[in-house]
Amino acid sequence: MTTEMELAYTEAEKTRIFQRDFEPLLTSAYNFAFRLTLDEDDAKDLVQDSYLRVFRFMDSYKVGTNAKAWLFRIVKNTFINEYRRKTKEPNKIDYQDLEQTYNAEEAENKPTTDLRVDVLQGKIGDEVANALNSLAVDFRTVIVLCDLEGFTYEEMAKILDIPIGTVRSRLHRARYILKEKLTEYARQEGYIRN
Repeated sequence: MTTEMELAYTEAEKTRIFQRDFEPLLTSAYNFAFRLTLDEDDAKDLVQDSYLRVFRFMDSYKVGTNAKAWLFRIVKNTFINEYRRKTKEPNKIDYQDLEQTYNAEEAENKPTTDLRVDVLQGKIGDEVANALNSLAVDFRTVIVLCDLEGFTYEEMAKILDIPIGTVRSRLHRARYILKEKLTEYARQEGYIRN
């Protein structure tokens, strides 16, 4: 028995909807996940877990609605759930990775798939990316959703499951913090005159 909010898709319909509506959003989902986790491997894991949930809960998705907003909400919720789980278990260290890092002669010259380098290279400086990444996750999330992904306040409120007023407040505060962090950099680059 399905409720009004749940639809009953066949497996073939789920696959078709998944391929049409969600596979094209993979890069955006990864970028969002990376901004949440600030770690390449964690972002990949987060996207994989989120996409599994998308397929699993496809009956809750209404075709024709904003697939990106629905996906981003799943990514955000999966991140929060994973964060809570990780805070309850002790820290783990992979000593082989640690040893390899210290023993590598050219550790500094390894190529990276860090979005701050690949995606934003030439668009914003490291100072801007570092300032964005230094924000608390709630502030970083609203900046990414609004200024990088282009979501409306209403969409952001649904994704984050918070009132629109809270979205506006967090966005205002996040932009203010970024402004404070980047004022000196802007002066050095000639964007602000003394």
